[in-house]
Amino acid sequence: MDVPTRVPPQPGDTRVPLGGGGLTLPALIRLADGTAVPAVDPGALDRVGRARETADRLAATGRWYGRGTGVGAHRSVAVDPAEETAHGLRLLRSHAGGAGPPLPARTVRAMLAIRANQLLAGGSGIHPSFVTALADALRLGVHPAVNEYGGVGTGDLTALAQTGLTLLGERPWLTPDDPATPPRAEGTVPVGERAGTGPGLGAGEAPGAGSASGGVGTAERATVGPGGVPEETPGGGVLSGERPPSGAGPFGGVGVGAEQAAQAAADLTGTADGVHVGEARPRGVGEGDRAAGALPAPVTLRAGDALALLSSNALALAQAALAGHETELLLRATHVVAALSLAAVSGSPEAYAAPVHALRPYPGPARAAAEVRRLLGLPDDPATDVGSELSAAGRRIQDPYGFRAFPQVHGAALDASTALRRIVETEINCPSENPVLTPDGRLYHHGGFFAAPLALALDGLNLAVLKTAQLSAARLSALSRPDLTGLPAFLATGPAGSSGTMILEYTANSALAELRSSAAAPASAGHAVLSHGLEEAAGFAGQAARQTERARAAYATVLACELVSAVRALRLHPAPPALPALTLAAAVLPTGLEDRPLTGDIETATALLPRLAEL
Repeated sequence: MDVPTRVPPQPGDTRVPLGGGGLTLPALIRLADGTAVPAVDPGALDRVGRARETADRLAATGRWYGRGTGVGAHRSVAVDPAEETAHGLRLLRSHAGGAGPPLPARTVRAMLAIRANQLLAGGSGIHPSFVTALADALRLGVHPAVNEYGGVGTGDLTALAQTGLTLLGERPWLTPDDPATPPRAEGTVPVGERAGTGPGLGAGEAPGAGSASGGVGTAERATVGPGGVPEETPGGGVLSGERPPSGAGPFGGVGVGAEQAAQAAADLTGTADGVHVGEARPRGVGEGDRAAGALPAPVTLRAGDALALLSSNALALAQAALAGHETELLLRATHVVAALSLAAVSGSPEAYAAPVHALRPYPGPARAAAEVRRLLGLPDDPATDVGSELSAAGRRIQDPYGFRAFPQVHGAALDASTALRRIVETEINCPSENPVLTPDGRLYHHGGFFAAPLALALDGLNLAVLKTAQLSAARLSALSRPDLTGLPAFLATGPAGSSGTMILEYTANSALAELRSSAAAPASAGHAVLSHGLEEAAGFAGQAARQTERARAAYATVLACELVSAVRALRLHPAPPALPALTLAAAVLPTGLEDRPLTGDIETATALLPRLAEL
């Protein structure tokens, strides 16, 4: 069993502030898990509104990539100002070409939270209603269908385009309980929905009022122009102040009920929250709406909104945050497992002594050594404690590397994990858009979207986890050796020839091989030349994050095998040490020592690792 570890909610703490800065990894995990809801800072939303006004003013000069021009190799192709909104809609539709399996709700929710917080930094020029809608989706527990493949570490274009079309009402919202089905192709209608005439649905009418769950009811006629956009729109899109057809998204997709859409259009406000008078704003939603099946009101697309939404690595950051968090927990649990193994072989504490690590002041190794000392109740300097059991005369002068080099190797993994967290928490709290608006109202075209720091940090963590996993497998082998434990070979207690824990070495090394394959080819070493050669490199951060998740899952199995053996060895000791970690593990793991299948032991040990991480 290998289930994601949740960050437990704090009593009375159900809100996570989003304001463009200060979002921590644990808080992001709570939003992804649905144990907290976002609280958008009104001042930050006002900042987004002011940035929108600045963007409109600067765009009038004609120098705005992706708004007044095409994108990629079409960067020099001018777009008629009257076509900018329709151009944005085409951009979303054309870039929503992801493939592969749908991503889990938890991953997509993390992406929504990250993108909302980044946009609140005020660098994109997007309309504030997009931020409000992203927060509403998190509060309501719904998410867009997003496919795994599409990003190469230079912006998660396909994932955010799919999100954008969902925000507009063209694609359905999902809940965590919905079956993982691929989104429908253009021009098709799912069973149970009536074909209307918006884009992708037909020609001549817009879908009619639907249920709150997104179904389409009776059609309501509307005049449409080319591409299914209402003809009344001067620029070919739905502009500020226009109401979408009743019960449909602004562009005729599967949206919300007529009453909800009408309410959204009627919710007008002044400029205090960055939304201009006469523009529809999605109404606020809360916890009580979840049971009613409510959905975020469709957002109205305006000039410049499309690329402003797309210009982010929010999905890669979400995957990195989740995989990094789970890996961080495993690294903490490793201290406990390694300490139990050290006790099981009566290992020397000298390699963990504080004076040793003061000579080479790396943070990770010092922390790893200190944690093992704490868990075993060892003094900082065992050389002065001649009465310590592990320091008793007659013990080995030096242990195998799995024990003696543990602080150095595992400490490197701790440092790599810390580096990844720093980069993730930096990226989720700053604007990443290209072009980007600075606080003084200036516009810059740049390459800050290139996710090299993230990919390199993930690759570094993957390699570091491989090294510490190799030591875990080495300790597992040591636990089967009578010359190190003083116990029967393979900790077998049955008749002569019994195998005991022999098979655990095979299982652990099988998982280790999977981990090695995930780390052996760093994703950041990849290369791509795209869009007629204009984009001649890529960061591949999303690929690195998926490698981290595979490495983490494999490492959990390696560590669980060591835990099973360490607890078994300590149970066989004539006088096992009174350690809280041993008490907890022994109370959960099966007690039978006869030859039997150990799959259940491994699964139980895997599920126990997050609890050990909290010791």
